[in-house]
Amino acid sequence: MSAARQELERAVHAALETYSNVHRGSGHDSLVTTHLYERARAIALEHLKLDPADHVLVFAAPRRAEQLARQLPPGAVRTTSSRDLGLPLGVRAVAVARRALPGGRPWPAGGGTARLVAPDWVVWTGAPARFEAGTPAIVNVVAFAKALRLVARHGADAFAEDADESATVEGVLGADLWPGLSGRALLAALRGTLVGRGHAVPTVGGLRPYVNLDNAASTPTFEPVWDAVRRAWRLPEPRRPELVARVRALCAEVLNAPPADYDVLFTSNTTEAINLVAEGLARRRDDRPAVVVNTLLEHNSNELPWRLSPGFSLVRLAVDSDGFLDMDELEAALSAPAAHGAPGATRVELVAVSGASNVLGTFNDLAAIGRTAHRHGALLLVDAAQLVAHRAVDVAATRIDFLAFSAHKAYAPFGCGVLIARKGLLRFDAEEQERIRVSGEENVGGIAGLGMSLGLLHRIGFDVIREEEEALTRYALRALARVPGLAVHGVADPDSPRIDRRGGVLSFVLKGRFADKLAGALRDRGIGVRYGCHCAHLLVKRILRVPRLLEQFQWLIVNLFPRLELPGVARASLGLASTEGDVDALVEALREIAAGGRKGDPEVGRQIDEAVRSASERVYSRPTGWRPTSDRRPGRLPIGFVTPTTLWVGGPARRSRDDDLARPFRSRTRCGGEGKGGRAGASVDGPAGRA
Repeated sequence: MSAARQELERAVHAALETYSNVHRGSGHDSLVTTHLYERARAIALEHLKLDPADHVLVFAAPRRAEQLARQLPPGAVRTTSSRDLGLPLGVRAVAVARRALPGGRPWPAGGGTARLVAPDWVVWTGAPARFEAGTPAIVNVVAFAKALRLVARHGADAFAEDADESATVEGVLGADLWPGLSGRALLAALRGTLVGRGHAVPTVGGLRPYVNLDNAASTPTFEPVWDAVRRAWRLPEPRRPELVARVRALCAEVLNAPPADYDVLFTSNTTEAINLVAEGLARRRDDRPAVVVNTLLEHNSNELPWRLSPGFSLVRLAVDSDGFLDMDELEAALSAPAAHGAPGATRVELVAVSGASNVLGTFNDLAAIGRTAHRHGALLLVDAAQLVAHRAVDVAATRIDFLAFSAHKAYAPFGCGVLIARKGLLRFDAEEQERIRVSGEENVGGIAGLGMSLGLLHRIGFDVIREEEEALTRYALRALARVPGLAVHGVADPDSPRIDRRGGVLSFVLKGRFADKLAGALRDRGIGVRYGCHCAHLLVKRILRVPRLLEQFQWLIVNLFPRLELPGVARASLGLASTEGDVDALVEALREIAAGGRKGDPEVGRQIDEAVRSASERVYSRPTGWRPTSDRRPGRLPIGFVTPTTLWVGGPARRSRDDDLARPFRSRTRCGGEGKGGRAGASVDGPAGRA
């Protein structure tokens, strides 16, 4: 293995040790990952020799990069890719001249592209988040940025001739640390291999092991999954199609999507998968009005694409206070869509629902929804981002027509998504189908990671995973009930008959504390949660009882006073590696915060900033002989250099509050996104231009 390859793998492993989703996660790991991801933009621009003051750097999958480039005038865009380096990461870095950035509504749309959403208007984010729908391939982007630095040191062919000719697909996917183990024994062994488990972070009580309760945003990974990814990166190119086929067959087997009836497509994330369905169904063969029914539970990735797709009307069904859909209301909407907000419509084409809510933890009754939808001739799409790693999914038996999910929520955070589609329903021509296929399959490491992770979950058994998560969720609900002034949204009674349809996603408010302040206080105690609206703005405003009049006023507020923060909720979420001890730490911290104990210490903030900087340097450590830009006058830093609290782009030192990397919980709105925060230059579909 070459020196460049060894250094790349070391750096990526270091990034995985503190991995979380970017932006609006309050914990140490989210701060580090956000810093790494934003710093990658600066590295890519430096590689392209472009001034960040004049260009915006967007990371995208291959097909999305091509779509974006086609929207721009000649000379306004430059692209570099992981493929150019000989790495199968599926990453494109697209540098766009700021003057040429397209306006209007983004497409694809979904998580991260909207700052604020109401039933009839959207405030969009600015660049670059506006063009990065859904959670990006964060780890792959970090690997790409590190590789750019290694290429600068070792030469353009640093990775080009580095394939392992002896590597086989069986060696990538078939390696087994625990032959014969399954069930709880395998789960216990797997937990011991969590990458980064137990790393210490600064807190008000000194250095303590980090408590990750941010699993609904993205999951960490395990050593066997990472091993599969790095081995796949070295797999000779002629053998990669075999690996892709193996993982495709595994997805079909585990999720019971028979290959005779379903296609399995690899994408960049859930958001791209759902947008592909919207794009495909929009190419209808007739002009009849088409209606999509979804619910108030939906993540923006399963709401905005239907709102924006041409030729569709959207009917949105309410849910009760626990987050459950009224099946009678679904029946009524399917029987008479015109009476439910779709004038002139006689038929519902699609029911698009989440398998599990990322705010309330609600598991929908997909079998009942599927039966009802098909009885009325409608197709069924399931957003399974919060479902696949937690419950058994039977695509065929549930009569699901489209299933979308992301590997990064299933312990394989390497930029791979999946769309399972019933054959013949996606209306793309052969050329476009090939573009879609090639774009998704370039990320062979991400596909291998998904295959290894899904295979391990299957061996553990989803019945075991369900029992473990239900027991810990009940424990958490009982413990949280002892915190004065704290209210948990959704099913809060551990003895409720509905508890078996409630997952370990725990959204809560604490009396007298805004969500971002509460998340920050937990961060200072070594606990990582997430806050805001979690890209489910409509649902969060409903559970917080935001009046319709105030909601209409928000459109004006966020435009006149973009720094003003709006209501949201804090969210703790459990994963395979979560323990009762993690819950106890959360409850102890919340009780202390509720009692007004130990305020934030500026010294702890400084230590956290330094820890973020140190973790970033472990990944992007400068090659021997690196020399900074010679211009080191006071108030200046090298172009492209990023500090934990400020993104510096050269020129007179100035702090961009929109790019505050070390403290992203000080965001523009508390009702923010799950993946990425807002950026300057946001635009609005408001009263003058409804979404």
